[in-house]
Amino acid sequence: MAEASTVVLFHSAYGLRPAVHAAAERLRGAGHEVIVPDLYEGRTADTVEEGMAVKDEIGREELLRRAVTAAAPHSERGLVYAGFSLGASVAQNLALGDARARGLLLLHGTSDIADDAAVDELPVQLHVADPDPFEPHDWLSAWYLRMRRAGAEVEVFRYAGAGHLYTDPELPDYDKEAAEATWRVALGFLDEL
Repeated sequence: MAEASTVVLFHSAYGLRPAVHAAAERLRGAGHEVIVPDLYEGRTADTVEEGMAVKDEIGREELLRRAVTAAAPHSERGLVYAGFSLGASVAQNLALGDARARGLLLLHGTSDIADDAAVDELPVQLHVADPDPFEPHDWLSAWYLRMRRAGAEVEVFRYAGAGHLYTDPELPDYDKEAAEATWRVALGFLDEL
């Protein structure tokens, strides 16, 4: 039996919606401990535009501060950072700054990478729609090369025809086949850490 991971799972720009709790339950069902911070402090959005407005109102620095505050008490265990879209961006930032990070699971999103970013063979898995208006091909190619240069072990899985947030059954982007494939591969990734 693989050792269970402690996963910090960050929500998308929509906030802490039922799909995030369902994902956490799926991971718990596979034996992992899951921490689900609410970076919006109870607020949720019905549209991506509303979600981006909440994100902008809170501000990037405050979102990262809230994320660090939620993860820090658990980081000595060696966390797996994970997130959906905006939450994937947050997870990536925290994982690249945590020398104890055991893995990084990105669902529907990435983030900029500092020129001096360096990790020691951090396992990274990205699941993204193909095409994805928020993660265009040229961006993903550059992101992949920069992650590799930083020392990460990166796998990218693309899902043709899926919408951006295709794992959320309550959104128009939902693609059941792509979502199930994503969870199958992601659970395998967590089992190998």
